[in-house]
Amino acid sequence: MESSVRNNVPTLTALLSIVSLALVFGAVLGVVPEHAIPRAPHWFLEAIPHLNAIISVAAIAIIGTAWHAIRHGHVVRHRAGMLTGLGLFVLFLGLYLYRVSLEGPTEFPGPKTVKQYLYLPILAIHMILAMVCIPLLYYVLLLALSHPVADLPKTNHRRVGRIAASLWLTSFALGVVVYALLYVVY
Repeated sequence: MESSVRNNVPTLTALLSIVSLALVFGAVLGVVPEHAIPRAPHWFLEAIPHLNAIISVAAIAIIGTAWHAIRHGHVVRHRAGMLTGLGLFVLFLGLYLYRVSLEGPTEFPGPKTVKQYLYLPILAIHMILAMVCIPLLYYVLLLALSHPVADLPKTNHRRVGRIAASLWLTSFALGVVVYALLYVVY
């Protein structure tokens, strides 16, 4: 199994990315009818943005710590941190898509000029980075899981991982800014 994954990392990355992005766009565009989704209590739906902000801050800290760990040669800590960061990303995305599927996107409550010149550009960059991260994360994850640690320097794991981690951290940070604009500032 490991060698078949190792030999097909780009193909598996593309396949997993297409499926993941289809699920994201399906949820955001309302492909699944709202009545087909079990509805959580109102208090839980209202708590999701706040939970996601906490998840984002935790992910930033964990990914940053994992990046620091690998720079100091601590492979086990790096792997644990990045897998935890991935788990937090999946949790964030699942909660976000669940809420959006049931309630639609949150309207920006602030002034129109702030929405147009600050909120929407930040939101767009956050969303684009999140979508770009999906194939990059699959790629480095599949490389890491299908190669022995000693062989990883011979792959693109380090090079692509740096890009993925940078974009991932930026996306999470911009997500916190979006949260602050929606739920704290306005």
